[in-house]
Amino acid sequence: MLRSLKHACDEEKAMPNPRIESLKKVLRIDPNDEVAWFGLGKAYMEDANFDEAAKALQQCVTVKPTYSAAYYALAQSLYKLGRIDECRTICAAGIEVSTKNGDAMVTKNFELLKGSLPV
Repeated sequence: MLRSLKHACDEEKAMPNPRIESLKKVLRIDPNDEVAWFGLGKAYMEDANFDEAAKALQQCVTVKPTYSAAYYALAQSLYKLGRIDECRTICAAGIEVSTKNGDAMVTKNFELLKGSLPV
């Protein structure tokens, strides 16, 4: 019984986030849907697939350069990938965008992330 429960848990971990395919369908219809790009990036992050998350989130900020939460999620993904210089660059861009947008909480999160980066 315990063995089959462990197997079921392993299968659940191996299954991709069910939102991924539906978001990809939306993006095939409208490749400029920044909300779908953001959702796709976050779904990949939930699956710890930070490489695909970074790609989707980069596309999100390309489509909508004022989407401060997407910059933050992108910075987090780059951090998880160990791409520290790129993370630092995205943090700087994200702080600029979030400050212009008046997104104080996002700006604070960026500053905390940026402060945690190795020198």
